Amino acid sequence: MLSLIQRVSSASVSVDGEVVGAIGPGLLALVGVEPGDGEAQVARMAERLLGYRVFADEAGRMNRSLADTGGGLLLVSQFTLAADTRSGMRPSFTSAAPPEDAERTFNGLVAACRARHAAGVETGRFGAHMVVSLVNDGPVTFLLRP
Repeated sequence: MLSLIQRVSSASVSVDGEVVGAIGPGLLALVGVEPGDGEAQVARMAERLLGYRVFADEAGRMNRSLADTGGGLLLVSQFTLAADTRSGMRPSFTSAAPPEDAERTFNGLVAACRARHAAGVETGRFGAHMVVSLVNDGPVTFLLRP
C-alpha cells in the first residue's frame, strides 16, 4: 500500500461534475493498493495518515499530526500509484492489486480512519473517473508506505 499525501488548505474530488468529497485544511491522500495488502497494512497506514507530523507547531516546525490539528482527510483511490514504471515508455499495472481486492482494502482503510478521526474523512468514488482539485500548502508532499 502506498499513500501520496499532500498537506492542503483545501481539496475536493468530483465525479461527473458533482463534488463527492471535500475538505478544508488537512491532508489529501492518493492511495494505491498492492497485491497482498491486508488488515496489517490498513492498520499501519491509518496510523501513519493520522499520526504523520507534517503540520507546523508554535515554533514553525513540522511537529503536529492530523490527529493533533483536527484537520480533514480526503482519501482518493488511485491504482496508477502502484504502477511499475521501471522500464519502457508505458506503465505496467501488474504491481497493482486487482480491482475487487483493492476496493475491499481501500474501504477498510476508509473505515479504519473514520473510526479514529472524528474530525472527518471524505473520499472519492472507487473506480470512477475523478477530478481532484487541491490547494497544496507548502508545498508539502510525502510518499508513505505502511
